[in-house]
Amino acid sequence: MATALRSRLSYHRRLFLLLVTFSWVLTACFVLFQYGREKRFKAERLDARLQLFNLRMLDALDEGVAPAAFIARGNEPFGDLRVTLIDLSGRVLFDTSLDTLTAANHLDRPEIVGALNDGTGYTIRRHSASTDHYYFYSAMRGERCIVRSAVPYSVTLREVLAADREFLWFMLAITLLMSIAAYFATRRLGHNITSLNEFAERAERGEQIDVEETFPHDELGDISNHIVRLYATLQQTSADRDREHALALHEEQEKIRIKKQLTNNINHELKTPVAVIRGYLETLLANPGLDAARRTDFLEKSAAQAERLRRLLADVGTITRMDEGSELIRREPVVLNDLIADVAADMELRPVEQRLRVNVDFPHRVTVEGSPSLLASIFRNLADNAAAYSGGRDIFIRLEDDTDEECTILFADNGIGVDEEHLPHLFERFYRIDKGRSRKLGGTGLGLAIVRNAVAFHGGTITVHNRREGGLEFRFTLRKHSSSRNSSVTVL
Repeated sequence: MATALRSRLSYHRRLFLLLVTFSWVLTACFVLFQYGREKRFKAERLDARLQLFNLRMLDALDEGVAPAAFIARGNEPFGDLRVTLIDLSGRVLFDTSLDTLTAANHLDRPEIVGALNDGTGYTIRRHSASTDHYYFYSAMRGERCIVRSAVPYSVTLREVLAADREFLWFMLAITLLMSIAAYFATRRLGHNITSLNEFAERAERGEQIDVEETFPHDELGDISNHIVRLYATLQQTSADRDREHALALHEEQEKIRIKKQLTNNINHELKTPVAVIRGYLETLLANPGLDAARRTDFLEKSAAQAERLRRLLADVGTITRMDEGSELIRREPVVLNDLIADVAADMELRPVEQRLRVNVDFPHRVTVEGSPSLLASIFRNLADNAAAYSGGRDIFIRLEDDTDEECTILFADNGIGVDEEHLPHLFERFYRIDKGRSRKLGGTGLGLAIVRNAVAFHGGTITVHNRREGGLEFRFTLRKHSSSRNSSVTVL
């Protein structure tokens, strides 16, 4: 039955009926309590007036005044007042309403019991067997007897003791207003609960949840909106997790592919200097009579190719070390200002045609916990790249931001820059804009790849774009403290 009722009534209506029932029951209890309290107060006030009369009569009796004489003085507080004298054994000694005194014992009367125990007592409405009427009784105990005064319980007395009807109507009006307010409040609350229930059903079915403010701006609405946002975030997190798993699988496959490509590129890059060296040496061996100038020229070109081969092997070794053994690379505090000073000093030793002015803007010392060789390779390779390919005259190294966690550094030149189509590929291994010029200058095609890997090893990122003034601008961050998050970074 209850289940069928719930299925027919919405949550809003069930809640409204519950609140209305509670309100009316609470009001009824309060009205009944107030009615009894008010009736008791009026009865006590009436009893006080009668007790005052009883006290005066006891005083008169102690002075020797007869009961009839005291009453004859007209001291009654009410008309039709019935006065009874009862001795301490319960026998009636005097009664203004009886011609013949009753022989019934009165010790069991409630007002007499109260007077004997507490000195005074009263009964609001009790039937008198001797007069066949209802009275309001008030009794007081004296030294020798009990004085009991009684007022007939007539319509007038009933009205005096009745509750205030204005209060009753006031409470009814308040309860009605509370019911109306409860209707609107439960309707708003019911809308929230219904919407939340619909959301739960959609979530159970696995439907896509949009993050929208669909609930009213109150406490329950805010909680509901938080739940929706949390679920939407959970959905997004799950989707991101699945996407990251797929991306990780793709990256693993891409890593294998790039390693194969790296091996092929290394083989290709090694063939050229080895072939050149072999050609010059074979020429020298086949022609022992070559003049000294030609022999020296061939030897210098062989030495240049050997140097290129050395640099290529060193760069490949650096990348391999970062890719496969980054957790073994020793870290220590490194002052970046010293590394930059070394770059500026090395630049002064270059040939004039490759020498650039180094403009440094580092207002204070910056220390990073990392690998000295890898951090040095960042600035050295960027400087080599600018000297070899920028065509500019200046290098600018500036500290853009410095916090307790990381620093941001700008490395720029004022050269010719590169076409926008090449920018996304500058950090790829063996990527060259002008392959012939790069080989002529001894470039390995791994310098900027080493820069990116070294920055990633230190928990940072690097970006590059063309400056409006001309030249390239590299902006990268470096974390100042090592952590498990970046202790084994692998960037392909």
